[in-house]
Amino acid sequence: MSSPAPKFASSPGSITSPRRIPKSKFTWKHLHQLKAYSPQTPLRVIAHVDLDAFYAQCETVRLGIDPSLPLAVQQWQGLIAINYPARAFGLGRHVTSTEALKQCPDLILQHVATWKEGDEKWAYHEDSFKNMATHKVSLDPYRLECRRILKCIKDSLPEKEQRVEKASIDEVFMDLSAQVHTILLERYPELRGPPPYEDPTERLPKVPTTVLDWAADALVETGEDDGEDRDPDWDDVCTVIASEIVRDVRKHIKDTLGYTCSGGVARNKMLAKLGSGYKKPNQQTVIRNRAVKHFLSDMKFTKIRMLGGKLGDEAVAVFGTDKVKDLMEQPLDQLKKLGDDTGSWLYSIIRGEDNSEVNPRTQIKSMLSAKSFRPAINSFEQGVRWLRIFAADIFSRCVEEGVLENKRRPKTINLHHRQGAQTRSRSAPIPQGKPLSETMLFDLAKNLLAQVVVDGRAWPCANLSLSVGGFEDGITNNKGIGGFLVRGEEAKAMMSIGRSATTGEPPAKKRRTKGNIAQFFGPRDDKKKDFDAARAILLKAHSESTREETEDDIDELDEEEMFEDVHDDESARPSAPTLERHSSNYDMDRSDTPPSAQPQPFLKSPRSHELDPDIGDAPGSRPRPPNQQQTFDTYFCAQCNLHMPVSEKAEHIDYHFALDLSKELRHEDRNPPAPLPAISSVRKTPNNPKPSRGRGRPPGSGGTSRSNGAEKGQAKLAFGRQS
Repeated sequence: MSSPAPKFASSPGSITSPRRIPKSKFTWKHLHQLKAYSPQTPLRVIAHVDLDAFYAQCETVRLGIDPSLPLAVQQWQGLIAINYPARAFGLGRHVTSTEALKQCPDLILQHVATWKEGDEKWAYHEDSFKNMATHKVSLDPYRLECRRILKCIKDSLPEKEQRVEKASIDEVFMDLSAQVHTILLERYPELRGPPPYEDPTERLPKVPTTVLDWAADALVETGEDDGEDRDPDWDDVCTVIASEIVRDVRKHIKDTLGYTCSGGVARNKMLAKLGSGYKKPNQQTVIRNRAVKHFLSDMKFTKIRMLGGKLGDEAVAVFGTDKVKDLMEQPLDQLKKLGDDTGSWLYSIIRGEDNSEVNPRTQIKSMLSAKSFRPAINSFEQGVRWLRIFAADIFSRCVEEGVLENKRRPKTINLHHRQGAQTRSRSAPIPQGKPLSETMLFDLAKNLLAQVVVDGRAWPCANLSLSVGGFEDGITNNKGIGGFLVRGEEAKAMMSIGRSATTGEPPAKKRRTKGNIAQFFGPRDDKKKDFDAARAILLKAHSESTREETEDDIDELDEEEMFEDVHDDESARPSAPTLERHSSNYDMDRSDTPPSAQPQPFLKSPRSHELDPDIGDAPGSRPRPPNQQQTFDTYFCAQCNLHMPVSEKAEHIDYHFALDLSKELRHEDRNPPAPLPAISSVRKTPNNPKPSRGRGRPPGSGGTSRSNGAEKGQAKLAFGRQS
């Protein structure tokens, strides 16, 4: 007997009226993209850390001063950094040191480190502000602290889940997406499994909490009545995890190095940077996705990165406003008045959309070291002393780029020289076959300055700068020459095979000989031999002196000099004006060329506090004024790069004329002109009953070829006809 069928009672939860389970608005695909640092996921989290009054903090920590005391960093008579206690007195960067002391009598003024003319290392000098003419600003102490801070940040993050970008000397971006993804799965195990039905577009489950702990963060308001009461979603959870990470990083920097910094946490780089400057100093601002619109609405768009310069001024002029909320009312077609690409970018950026990625390694393109002279310098010796400082400054910054390990190195070196309103530039390739050194940069710079001096009109010089560019990755994993050589038994076997395979010596090839300069002008005289011998001796002496200086200078470098900044911050400071390149041809044939302006091998590297006898006055000679260049009765040949007595000028010019003539003859031998047609080959026509000699044929040629008994080469020389 069968049992009766079960009866199902109708209930609100039955299959006929299913109950909807609340879910998140984010999908499993968004969660997977978070682990891969994808800029497309709305769960992405970016942080920006900004050091508070960085230069002032560096001096406060270095001097061991109480951070609550007012302090300012001085450069000459101006101020380049003011800490927050000093800002309470109304001080700004545009005031002079004298005005600042009037407003704040207790202000501590610390001048930046400087390179002193003739020194090979920067230092802190008490009287730097009085010696602007002989000192050059150095930001190396701040670059050193920047590298320590960057290392501290990286030590605070997991090595395999860190993506850090150095934005400037005192700013750092961090993409915390992968680290947040790992912590998210640890705290919420329900996110570890595969998506339902193996469909990544399925929505994530609802967040199992209604309250998030934001600690002491400055939370940007949403501007909506129920904005703060709504339950958090997974983007809020990711943001609160990121805020905990940034809080720990800032604490580690403070405990380890003593520096305070402000932080910003948001979904992209643009918003994170705005957040770090929203509450300062030593605070942290969080901009949730739900608060982006309200955060940007009351802001001036000129504060957004890339809109603070000419583009921002143009947008204000076109639309008559600098507020984001007013610009958001403009349709895309109107914004494209600034250009199609610019308008589309502006439309997105004022709505908080930015897909730029955090770049762990920002590759620099050039480095610059410059000095404006007040008063101007007037001698080659002074310029050489400044070039030594420039070379040391640039090389110290090249070290971090990996020049010592051949990771990255520059290809070209450029010298910019300003005399009055005229700026001249000279450049040269940097040899790639040997390690880059400070001595190499210094020697190349001296040669470039010598070219400017030989060109004339070099003094007085108002500004001098040296730069390197064209950075490329070095070649690694090179195979040494030993890998291409065969040794031992293998070499003996190959030699025996070679001897058995050959039956005799191969016939010697006949060397094709052509007419050369010796056939036309006979054997070389004694003066020409002396000229070549002297040139060889000078080149050999230059090679030996350069090699000795390179070895000595490398030995003199200490460890404190082996650092530099990835970014060229020198180019932005007041002593490094914007320079334009000008190319000009210069005449090397000058009879008043001073020995100090002669190109290598006549130049020798001066040491710290000494002048080389070749550069200064010769012993026993009559002293000359510092602004007057010594002259000699000499002739300079640009082709040979040598000086010689004026009495040999005519003979030397004849030598080059003969040499050029020989080259021209050899070129024509390789490419002979096409033979002219004979008279008999011209076809008779009714209009031309008689064959002509051909247009341009000389009278009496008779249509014969040029090979009527004439030796090779003679037909090409034009001689005057004898009457």
